Amino acid sequence: MSLYYEAAAILANADNTGGSLKSRIYGKKGLKSSPAHLYALISETTKWSAVLKEVVEKSGILKEERKLTPLLALLLSHDLLLAKGGVAAPKDHVLKQAILRHKARLSAEFTKARLKAGFHTAEAFREHINAGSSISNASGEHDGDQTTEPEHPRWIRINTIKTTLETELRTTFADYQQMDSLASVMRAPSTSRRLRLDAHIPDLIALPPRADLSKHRAYLNGNIIFQDKASCFPAYLLSPSVDDCDVIDACAAPGNKTTHLAAVITASAASQEAQPSSHRRILAFERDKRRAITLAKMITLAGADSLVTVKGGKDFLTVDPSAHDYCSVGALLLDPSCSGSGIVGRDDGPTLHLPSTAAANPCTAPSSRPKKRKRKAPPVPKAADETPAPFSTTDAEVEENPLFGSSENTKARLESLSSFQLKLLKHAMSFPAARKISYSTCSIHAEENEHVVLSALQHSAAVGLGWRILRREEQVDGMRRWPVRGDVQAVEALPGGKWSGELAETVREACIRCEKGTGEGTMGFFVAGFVRDGEGGPPAVREAANGDQGAAGGTSNVEGEDEEEWEGFSDGG
Repeated sequence: MSLYYEAAAILANADNTGGSLKSRIYGKKGLKSSPAHLYALISETTKWSAVLKEVVEKSGILKEERKLTPLLALLLSHDLLLAKGGVAAPKDHVLKQAILRHKARLSAEFTKARLKAGFHTAEAFREHINAGSSISNASGEHDGDQTTEPEHPRWIRINTIKTTLETELRTTFADYQQMDSLASVMRAPSTSRRLRLDAHIPDLIALPPRADLSKHRAYLNGNIIFQDKASCFPAYLLSPSVDDCDVIDACAAPGNKTTHLAAVITASAASQEAQPSSHRRILAFERDKRRAITLAKMITLAGADSLVTVKGGKDFLTVDPSAHDYCSVGALLLDPSCSGSGIVGRDDGPTLHLPSTAAANPCTAPSSRPKKRKRKAPPVPKAADETPAPFSTTDAEVEENPLFGSSENTKARLESLSSFQLKLLKHAMSFPAARKISYSTCSIHAEENEHVVLSALQHSAAVGLGWRILRREEQVDGMRRWPVRGDVQAVEALPGGKWSGELAETVREACIRCEKGTGEGTMGFFVAGFVRDGEGGPPAVREAANGDQGAAGGTSNVEGEDEEEWEGFSDGG
């Protein structure tokens, strides 16, 4: 069976493939194993790796089993000791036989590790590990049921297209206790029934880290959506009104921001006693046809079909803003590819603890393996004891080309990204009826954030069309109250710019930043709004000809061919 070989190869990541674990697995061609099974195996093994490292080392199996690499030993030991179904391989499989020969020894060492950590039952030990807590303190004594530092919470957005916050609090979260502080939720075990209503984004709640509602009916029905708090900022800041008519989501997949836009529009229409689909539509662009399929699935499950038209296989930059189909576009949401440097787990995520290879044999396939099953064993990461797990803990969709290599390569990559981002922003500003734009990245770099904003503001075309920054006092209430603003040094340091003093402070205050690893429970994120002064704007009534092009109803028809497996709503995107 290929499951363990493929999982070990993904963890070894010899090709330095970037992105989150989920995006890497689901984007990998030619896998024989189920992507969902691979994701679960790798995630759970990484979570338990500190315990399993000790168990494997003390059992001594790497000295005796030439077939096992440290990675394979971790993966197989996890399933042998912790998975309900045991090792997922036929009884005569060479790997299963290798690990079963040492079952008694591994089980005994696992029991010793549990008792040493201070847990008298396996269930208590499992709950402790699932909560993300450390195993023990320096003396080997149990250090409590809570982590020293708070973890990233599980953010859940209530999908108000299908339900209401009040309804979900009465049903899905009926037995949850509402907490007065986010910290009390962030430090709670995954099984704790605690929640915190967010103070900035309507209909957003925080649950304990690693809380798993992926099999809950509310999630499967699209009533709740896993979405990081910072990822909710763009649609909320944009807040399209009835007068804005059509809205474009320029880089839409996987669809969380698109469905959030639909929810915001639905709420706006309800407050004005209007039918949302009769006044506007959302045009969701995704140039990758496979990702467009995923986007369409999310839109359908979220109940946003009547508002959203998916432009599958269509590049936003190739669109003619003056074309008839876009004459009523009054607002645009831009969340382009970026470095992904703000994503939780990109550089400080879970650590994969590998057993020592000092006593192990070379990591090669055994000569006794039948020829038909012979394959190259995955390489072992260079750091033998502690290797950063190469995935994001947010399940967020990340950039297509993440940063790797030297500082020179990083600088070049940032220049390339910011050039593309600026091009996208200037293109959005050229839509004749547009009056609002939100621009966002999951990056911490000024080159992709404040510098792009300022470069766009001082461009002659933007100035001529009347575009300016959306000032803090003009922002929607929750965004106006958000405390972390732009970097003034980044504003003043833009080459060739004249941003200083009062003007710099205005722009800095208008920009919104989120920081990862803080008590706010967000990933690193940036968002800024633009508005257009002067005459013009979208027409009050869309021309009847738009109906001939499928605008009315806005069904999510996709121009795509290859469909990818989809695991539902994610935290980001």
